[in-house]
Amino acid sequence: MVSIGTKLTLEEFLALPEGDVYYEFVDGQAVPKVSPKYFHSTLQFALCCLIRAWCRGKGRVLPEWAILLKRQGKDWVPVPDLTYISYARLPKSWRRNEACPAIPELVIEIISPGQTMEEFEEKAKDYLVAGVPRVWVIDPEAILIRSFFSDGSSQNYTDNMPIVDDLLPGLELTTRQIFEEAELID
Repeated sequence: MVSIGTKLTLEEFLALPEGDVYYEFVDGQAVPKVSPKYFHSTLQFALCCLIRAWCRGKGRVLPEWAILLKRQGKDWVPVPDLTYISYARLPKSWRRNEACPAIPELVIEIISPGQTMEEFEEKAKDYLVAGVPRVWVIDPEAILIRSFFSDGSSQNYTDNMPIVDDLLPGLELTTRQIFEEAELID
């Protein structure tokens, strides 16, 4: 367990033992992530299954995988709820038990109780500035997916509106499909 307020180097953070709590590295500190609840977990699992079916042979999609990035000129290691990275960015042959060393095409964050879309809008901006071209933020309460683009724009997706993106060719999902797969709506 890391005590709150302890300053760490990136190397010290990356050397922390794995445990029951996931940490992100922000401004030199290990910041614990919110413990997922049912909506969060079932959406994460559903998205992982849906995206994995699409990305076979193209890349990998993984839950809770730390990514080595920079934020405001400092080392930043966020742990998105899901990360998709193509084999073009990180070859299929790469197999190391460490944080993601390359910038992924897509990160997905799911809002948990007590968190707000505004918090995740700021985090999405940080991802975009760090070079991640696409960020999805999912609001389970609003049954909404908001996609953030590298040009600073964003798009809300609800119900049967298709989420189609040139960055992810062939992937076509709808918010309804994702929430049905997660068994959160009928």
